[in-house]
Amino acid sequence: MVQVSAVSRVPDRRTAASVSGLVTAWGGTALLISPVARGLGDPTQLSAALIGQLVFWLLAGAVLVIVLFWERQTLASLWLQPFRWQSIAWGLLFAVVNYAVLFPTGEWVRRTAGLSGFAAGMEEVTRFPLWYRVLAVIGAGVVEEVLFRGFTVTRRIALTGRIWLAATLALLGFSALHLPLWGWGFAVGSLVGGAAAMAFFVWRRDLLARMVFHTVTDATGLIVAPLYAQWWKSPAFF
Repeated sequence: MVQVSAVSRVPDRRTAASVSGLVTAWGGTALLISPVARGLGDPTQLSAALIGQLVFWLLAGAVLVIVLFWERQTLASLWLQPFRWQSIAWGLLFAVVNYAVLFPTGEWVRRTAGLSGFAAGMEEVTRFPLWYRVLAVIGAGVVEEVLFRGFTVTRRIALTGRIWLAATLALLGFSALHLPLWGWGFAVGSLVGGAAAMAFFVWRRDLLARMVFHTVTDATGLIVAPLYAQWWKSPAFF
């Protein structure tokens, strides 16, 4: 059995808080991307998309309140270390590795499986103005990492005592959340980079490095690259 050192088993008094946080993170996000969210408005419209971003941040805020005031733990329990330039460097380095090795490998897996690529998702995303995409990328890099890595992985480790079970469940669940917008091609192809990034997170136990990696990766594909070319319309990515 894998030894758990940095995150111990959850005491009984914290179990309800951790489970409630997991339900908030995953259940709230699932509702946000479900047809139920159409009550906020047409998701293709900027106003509704902004409301969705606000709700997403509120979910993260609710989970942090649970951590600080119900669990009575610090942000270090999310593997969020004090600021270090080393964290920035590791995040940037892994972003380079992702685009040099992991992303091409994931694309090979997607094409081999005969699944569609990024076209539909990118058409949806790029219809929004640049400033909104900047907000969305920051939200993904911060909120998604807090909810689905920092909180989810550490709390599932504490609840189950199994690091790689917790990491695998978080990885598969996170890929599934991308299905409505990005489809099966993205979900399956991203498992390659996602698995490596999850192993990186478990190894380094550095949430800030993950935030840097996620933000840089998304910014490259959703903000910087579209300024120069519609890369997703290339036959290699279609």
